[in-house]
Amino acid sequence: MSWKVNERGLVLIGCGRMGGALLDGWLASGINPSAVHVVDPFPRAELRELGVNVGGILPHAPAVVVIAVKPQSLDTIAENLPSIGEDTLVLSVVAGITLSSWEALFPHSPIVRAMPNTPAMIRQGITAIIGNDKAERKDVALALEVMEAVGDVVELNEETQIDAVTALSGSGPAYVFYMIESMAAAGQAEGLPLEIALDLAKKTIAGSGMLAIEANESLSDLRQSVTSPNGTTAAGLDQLMSPEQGLPSLILRTISAAAKRSRELARGQ
Repeated sequence: MSWKVNERGLVLIGCGRMGGALLDGWLASGINPSAVHVVDPFPRAELRELGVNVGGILPHAPAVVVIAVKPQSLDTIAENLPSIGEDTLVLSVVAGITLSSWEALFPHSPIVRAMPNTPAMIRQGITAIIGNDKAERKDVALALEVMEAVGDVVELNEETQIDAVTALSGSGPAYVFYMIESMAAAGQAEGLPLEIALDLAKKTIAGSGMLAIEANESLSDLRQSVTSPNGTTAAGLDQLMSPEQGLPSLILRTISAAAKRSRELARGQ
């Protein structure tokens, strides 16, 4: 982690699942534990043993304040905020809270909004970030460094794209988990023991995802390499690729519904 964080400190507000995953990633990335200050009502017991500051006096004008709480907890965090300087980066990992809402709390600060997903728990996440007008390139670079501790990071062009990110990669793991469940149930229906069907489904999804990332071929070429004319894969794809009842229309409706709900939540509905 950069000298700026180690010298000036990083404050983590909220050490639940996502905040905890971030903290584990920072520690694994070489951050000085004494530079980290955690504000959480129920901190993990081992944090003090690791050298992380839990409670106590927060640093004045830290390099970064990372807010990783539930949206409904925002009303209670004001009393726990450190003194924030104009060059303190405020990094929000709170779903549904817009940059303008954060600017009402931090009118003079660079602010970056981040949307990670749950594979961050094993440092395989993908995060999208967008900064406000006060976030200069150095601030965005710092946000990238902080979030890369739990996976890859992409930069957005405008904040409205966050709703699509939320619907695609933020909610996406749940879609994949349900697909694994459904594939295993279908395998069981064809005569496999559920335990074996589940193992096959999990590792097929995981292996295919890694192949999609690592291979030089396009997804279409990879799909066609598995598909023999008039074979078993072709028979399955006839169902899956049906324009009316297949996966494309279902996924389109799924992403659209999730993005619509993300927009509603941002408006407080």
